[in-house]
Amino acid sequence: MTTIITSLKVVCFMLLGVTGRNAAGKTTIVQWFVENGWDGCSCSDAIRHWLRENGQDINRENLTQGGRTLRSQGGAGVLAEMLLQRMDPKQNTIIDSIRTPDEVHALRTREDFLLIEVNVSQELRWKRMLERAREGDPTEYKLFLKQEEAEAVAENSSGQALVATAELSDILINNEEGLNELYESLEVLLSSFQSE
Repeated sequence: MTTIITSLKVVCFMLLGVTGRNAAGKTTIVQWFVENGWDGCSCSDAIRHWLRENGQDINRENLTQGGRTLRSQGGAGVLAEMLLQRMDPKQNTIIDSIRTPDEVHALRTREDFLLIEVNVSQELRWKRMLERAREGDPTEYKLFLKQEEAEAVAENSSGQALVATAELSDILINNEEGLNELYESLEVLLSSFQSE
């Protein structure tokens, strides 16, 4: 009689969040994970839906204000809570644009949640923003700096607080180099999850 022994792979589901300043590469990271079989979503998806329902244009200013409105009505972690309710817990998922500590705290109700901070110098982010030319992005440096300041520290619990959110990160990715270097870093990160 022959005994065949197979190694059993332990299936572990994960929830990742990505935070970082404007044009740091958050969406690029999310897209890479999606191409590798993960579900991808964004806290701003709830805001976009709300803006459409209210007949408003989807631009950076309206997304920022809409997020403040929803947070003031439902609490600072409401966008993350809404995502958790719709999410399949048996599917690896990555969330783009985590912008407040309360969103992090809401997502940490799942034990498998980790927060990634993407770090890039302000000058390089400005250059990348001009190159991507996304609708709603500022085209003047002064406006870019004004948005940077407005998103860094919240005046109240309904505002964005990217500095305080970054302080809660579990993983730091430096995205100063090109796409190939970023993808190599992500390969290493993903393989570390699979080996756990």
